[in-house]
Amino acid sequence: MRKLATIRVIDKIEPIPGADKIVKATVGGWQLVTAIDNGFKEGDLVVYLEIDSWVPTEIASFLSKGKEPRVFNDVKGERLRTVKLRGQISQGLLLPLSVCIDKAGCWSPLAEGDDVTEWLGIQKWEQPINPQLVGIQRGNFPSFIPKTDQERIQNLKGELEYWVGSPLTWEKTEKLEGSSMTVYLTTLTGVLGGDFGVCSRNMDLVKDADNTFWRVALRDQLEEKMRIIDGMDLALQGELIGPGVQGNIYGLTDHKFMVFDIYDIKAGTYVLPERRREMCRIMGIEHVPVIETALSLNGATMESLIASADGASVVGTKPKREGEVYKCNEVDPSFKCISNDYLMSEV
Repeated sequence: MRKLATIRVIDKIEPIPGADKIVKATVGGWQLVTAIDNGFKEGDLVVYLEIDSWVPTEIASFLSKGKEPRVFNDVKGERLRTVKLRGQISQGLLLPLSVCIDKAGCWSPLAEGDDVTEWLGIQKWEQPINPQLVGIQRGNFPSFIPKTDQERIQNLKGELEYWVGSPLTWEKTEKLEGSSMTVYLTTLTGVLGGDFGVCSRNMDLVKDADNTFWRVALRDQLEEKMRIIDGMDLALQGELIGPGVQGNIYGLTDHKFMVFDIYDIKAGTYVLPERRREMCRIMGIEHVPVIETALSLNGATMESLIASADGASVVGTKPKREGEVYKCNEVDPSFKCISNDYLMSEV
């Protein structure tokens, strides 16, 4: 579960030119605007809520600005989005620790880094799912495969300081705006000849040619292609894009499955980037667009990485790209940079 609400320290408070009621606060790699009247100071321990948080009205009623709150998953509240105030990009919300007082009125011990997402009833806001993507649940998402979710660079300030001074090299790919799709072929379930499965982000799906995930897997002959390289006990993870998926920002007339990861189920590790790209080539399965294959982060900053995420996609009608994903060539680390330009253009 994504940590949408965490206990953080305010690293910096700065004035905003021409603004006498708001200031810019820095928390880790995040920057946001907050009211001077909130009284936050550098070094304060606070609750930080990330963008895409669905914030219940009961803990931040002011977000509805006096209007009737919206509803998501039967909870009244509002979504936190990227906004620009007085020329300053603002991402997230600061709340005092007092919102974490339990119903009995007692403090629970809190420390920097604590995850209070579930405690505060914060959910991740997501667009409504197209009925053709829902499918019939065969089971929960397989426990032998990690779910796909890269950490945002803004939450990896300390790690970035290390990577910048290290000899590590990185693959950089375009992050696509679609729906997470996983296909696997494994002997772990006891099916003779191997069990082939198709999953959405959260479910293992019953085989159904009317379901978009399965239709694409069958059309592209993914099981047969995985067997070309003796792909037993492997999982291909990628992005499903096209009509009815996240607004089809690429203007495609049909769906595409593009791989961004291959997981070795028996070894319990992800295949490293160069080998992954080679396996996709051998199988004849499309890979997400690769921007660089051996990038050094020497000299990189939080600001430069986030700025680099802006730009045009190379897919379809070439809209603004959602961002970039970095994966280390030598070891496991990876992260994503979401384009602020893209976030500001979201409807």
